[in-house]
Amino acid sequence: MNKYAGDWELVEKARTGDERAFAAIVRKFEPMVANVVKGMLGNVAEADDVGQEVFIRFYHSLDRYRGDAALRTYLTRIAINLSLNELKKKKRVVSLFTQKQEEAGYSDLSDEGRDAEKRDTREVVEAALLKLEEGFRSVVVLRLIEGYSTKETAEILNLPMGTVLSRLSRAQKQLKEILMNEKIFKP
Repeated sequence: MNKYAGDWELVEKARTGDERAFAAIVRKFEPMVANVVKGMLGNVAEADDVGQEVFIRFYHSLDRYRGDAALRTYLTRIAINLSLNELKKKKRVVSLFTQKQEEAGYSDLSDEGRDAEKRDTREVVEAALLKLEEGFRSVVVLRLIEGYSTKETAEILNLPMGTVLSRLSRAQKQLKEILMNEKIFKP
């Protein structure tokens, strides 16, 4: 049995107007879509709007979804494309990561000094990532943050696998240089 069969059944039901089926799709994939969009745009109000737009676009394109790609991959592709559109539209620099521990409600109150150092380091890393061009940033977000394979990243971005590998390698070299200049990374 195909591990995505349940997703396909939800899509089929949503196509017939079953609102609960579409709501189940949103519940299942909303966290992943939010992570991708916030990874591209930062934790800004526009990220919520783009996240909602992903599902609106998907709803309007239900009849065109053929199931060639897993639903997760299809929604990620929409999220990346809409995020890139938002970046182009606004032409601004935004934060790339959110502090996942804070969102999850975790905090270590026993060592505030170490937490401050982690925040400082995270801010420098975020700033370094923001210096990458969008094509490199999208590969980094998908491969290193979201954990997609090279093949999945290539499918989502509609790029050859060699291009994904090349962009990832170049992005990592650029990040290393930037962080070395910031004295965060020492060879």
